[in-house]
Amino acid sequence: MSQSGGHVVIVGAGHAGGTAAALLRQYGHEGPITMIGEEPIPPYQRPPLSKAWLKGEADADSLALKPLEFYGEHGIDFRASVTATALNRGAKTVALSDGSSVSYDTLILATGARAIALPIEGKDLAGIMFLRTAADAEALKATVGPGKTLAVVGGGYIGLEVAASGRALGAEVVVLEREERILARVACEALSDFFTAYHEKQGVTFELGCSVTGFEGKDGHVTGVKLADGRVIACDAVVVGVGAHPNDELAKDAGLDCARGVVVDLDARSVSDPNVFAIGDVAHRPMPVYERMFRMESVPNALEQAKQAASAIVGRPRPAGECPWQWSDQYDLKLQIAGYAFDVDEILVRGDPASAKFAVFHLKGDQVQSVEAINSPPEFMMGKLLILNRKPVDKAKLADPSISMKEVAA
Repeated sequence: MSQSGGHVVIVGAGHAGGTAAALLRQYGHEGPITMIGEEPIPPYQRPPLSKAWLKGEADADSLALKPLEFYGEHGIDFRASVTATALNRGAKTVALSDGSSVSYDTLILATGARAIALPIEGKDLAGIMFLRTAADAEALKATVGPGKTLAVVGGGYIGLEVAASGRALGAEVVVLEREERILARVACEALSDFFTAYHEKQGVTFELGCSVTGFEGKDGHVTGVKLADGRVIACDAVVVGVGAHPNDELAKDAGLDCARGVVVDLDARSVSDPNVFAIGDVAHRPMPVYERMFRMESVPNALEQAKQAASAIVGRPRPAGECPWQWSDQYDLKLQIAGYAFDVDEILVRGDPASAKFAVFHLKGDQVQSVEAINSPPEFMMGKLLILNRKPVDKAKLADPSISMKEVAA
């Protein structure tokens, strides 16, 4: 049903919220649009924060999804430095932190996720940072450099990207990881081993299987990270990257169905309220390829769900389903990941990791569930098709890099 004349309120001005606002106008929505953003700047690309921004190669203007004038020119009321504090679904109003409230016909929740803080001694010392916003990246950039030591708590993709950027800025970097290998929760052992060796070549130090129990400081600023074995890792700054939690409290308090994220359907519409949508990191969404529900934290997911919600609101046909994907840039490495390694019973490596050009395929029987491709665009592109089409694959051909991926996927 088209709701194209009503007032659409978007809570959250990140990649998902900003894209939804622009798409609504592109798709012909003629009613008012209000976008609520907690940051002082308009929506921007977040992935470069851990890379280009830290290295001084990008700023707020170059990363903006649209110039600030775009919103005024297209009748989008962008309210910066404001948060939503309460949602009244009966009255269809959103209370805001500046004391005002806004009424809606359709609501899009694009509130994203927040970095998980460690509830340990010294957690409030200056110099302990997260990397979710432009302000976070700016603070980190001002802190690290030659003669400084950066401690990164968490050996996931964000932690490794920060480590690579820290080295590019001339800082010493130590990565502290609770598991026995980096990327333990998101990648296979072959990929963990490859990235560990590659980072070590660039001068990064790893402390694996270690538990962080607290932070030490002097004059209110962090000076070290305390480990369970009694050691203290001296540092000038800390970035904590141990995961994120969806900002779904607004939805929960309003009685919307949540499962570590707002539960939505294939239109990104809340299963509890037809007038409410949730997109991006805050949404717990269907994944038809895997016949399950899941919450994804990626830019491609934010864009796909923005399209779903905008299409449903203006009465356009539902967009075709996509294969989930994400990426990570570290040094001269481009890692592209398609799909998720659910229910995998075999892992197949195509190419030679020593060449820094290879791909890891995760298989369930003769179907590709996921592919992690290092500097290997054909493996990534064809892998996406194989995952989306649920097409059986010839494992012998897949394992032979002399056979083109086009032939493998044919």
